[in-house]
Amino acid sequence: MIESRIPDNFEWRFALVGLSILTLGVLSIYSVTHDLDQAGRLPLYTKQIIWIVIGFAAFLSAMVIDYHRVGRYAYLIYALTLVLLVLVLIGGRSSRGAQRWFALGPFAFQPSELAKLVLVLVLAKYFAEVQRSGWLQLVGIPALITAPGLLLILKQPDLGTAMSFTFIYLSMVLIGGLHARTLGMGLLFTSMLFPFIWELFWTSLHDYQRERIMTFWDPAIDPAGKGYHALQSQIAIGSGGIWGKGLDEATQSRLKFLPEGHTDFIFAVFAEHWGFVGVLVLFVLFAVLIFLIAEIAFKAKDELGLLLSAGILAMLGFCLVVNIGMTMGVFPIVGIPLPLMSYGGTTTVTTMSALGLLLNVKRRRLTLFY
Repeated sequence: MIESRIPDNFEWRFALVGLSILTLGVLSIYSVTHDLDQAGRLPLYTKQIIWIVIGFAAFLSAMVIDYHRVGRYAYLIYALTLVLLVLVLIGGRSSRGAQRWFALGPFAFQPSELAKLVLVLVLAKYFAEVQRSGWLQLVGIPALITAPGLLLILKQPDLGTAMSFTFIYLSMVLIGGLHARTLGMGLLFTSMLFPFIWELFWTSLHDYQRERIMTFWDPAIDPAGKGYHALQSQIAIGSGGIWGKGLDEATQSRLKFLPEGHTDFIFAVFAEHWGFVGVLVLFVLFAVLIFLIAEIAFKAKDELGLLLSAGILAMLGFCLVVNIGMTMGVFPIVGIPLPLMSYGGTTTVTTMSALGLLLNVKRRRLTLFY
C-alpha cells in the first residue's frame, strides 16, 4: 500500500546525513573532473547530480511502498535480476576487460550493483519465512539462492561485487539464525580445504586481478604499473596533512597523478583536499549513518524488517570499510565504490533505494496492521 503522508515519522537526521555525504561526493567529483575535455558530453559531476535526482525518486518509492508488499515479489525480482546479469554478458558494454554495463545513451546501467540489494531482499524474505532448524535450511538453500548471481558476476568479471555478494550471504546466514559457534566450525572446515579453494579461485581470476592481489603485498614491485594506483592513493591521503591542500593545491588529484579519482579512489581525493579534519568529519557522518541504520534494525517490529535492515547495514558497511581500506593500502584494490560518494549512477540509485527501504522499516514499526 502506498501512503501519501511522507513527513509522518520521517527520519530527518537520516536524510540530512545522507544528503551531506552526497554533497561531499559531488564536490569531490567536480574537483577532479571539471577540467576534463568531455567532447560535448555532459560533465561527470552533472551526470552524478542527475543520478542523485533519479535516486531521490527511487528513495521516495522505496520508502512509501510497504516493504511487506515488495517482499512478496522478492523471488520474482531476483529472477529478473538474474536475467539482466545474463543479458549484460551477452550484449553489455565492455570496458577494460570487463562486461558489466548496459549503455543508455550518455549513461550506463550496471545490474550487478542492483543485484546486491536484491540479494538482501530475497534472503530476508527467505529467512523470514523458513523453518530454521537445520544446516540445509540455514546454509545450504541460501547458498543455492546466492550462487547463480555470484557466478554470473564473477563471469563479468567483477571481483569487488562478488566479494560483496559473498559477505551479504554470510551476514544474512548469521543474522538469520545460525549460531556464531556453528559458523565458526564451518569456517574452520573451509580453512582445511583452503589450498584447493584457493587454487580454484586463483585459476578463475584474470591476469590483471592476480597482479592487483600481488601488488597489494608490495606495491613497490611495480610502482609504474599495477602498484601505481595504491602508491598514488597513499601519497594523496598523506599529503593532505591536517587541514588539507584545498582544491587548487591538491596536486595528486588536480594533476591527475591519481587515476579513477572520481570513482574507486574518491576517498583519497577527499583526504587530499580536506586533510585529517575533513576525513574526521566524513567518518563522523558515516558513523552517524551506521548508528541510525543499526537503530532501525534493532527497533524493527517484525523479522522481515530486521533482516532487511541488518542486510543493508552489512552491504553498506562492507563497501565502506573495503573502499577506504583499499585506498589506504589495507586491502587489495578490488573496485568497490564508496557509498554515496563515488561516481556511478547504478550504485547511487541502489544505495538511495536501500536508504528508502530503511525508512520504510522505521515507519512501519508504528503500524499495528500490515
